[in-house]
Amino acid sequence: MIRELVKDDEILSQRCERATPGDAGLAQDLIDTVATLEDGACLAANQIGVAKAVVVWLDEEQKPHVMYNPKLLFGVGAQRTVEGCLTREEPSNVRRFQKIKVTYDELVDGELKHRKRDFTDWTAQMIQHMIDHCNGKLV
Repeated sequence: MIRELVKDDEILSQRCERATPGDAGLAQDLIDTVATLEDGACLAANQIGVAKAVVVWLDEEQKPHVMYNPKLLFGVGAQRTVEGCLTREEPSNVRRFQKIKVTYDELVDGELKHRKRDFTDWTAQMIQHMIDHCNGKLV
């Protein structure tokens, strides 16, 4: 289901609760919603008003990828950049890492399976942005 974006700082600044397999419908709502957004590349659940740690990002072919409970383990190659956000009016100056290692859960056959993976460049930047959202950090 396509959901409206939430721009309320009070909602966006709340730390998200841990996601469960029961949040699969929420993940689908994120996929449906991000697909309708012009220039949308990633979306976190709190951006549609649900304080759960579920995020979706689109790869180069516009294929969606869902992460449950993502956490940044470490990053290398810190740099300053200006970043926009679908739920914030003004761009923000942020520090992002060029390469990151992330742990997250993936829904497989109705169960969350723990994963650990490296990401680089634009994908790493999107994932860091969404992790910030899950932590209630307003960029």
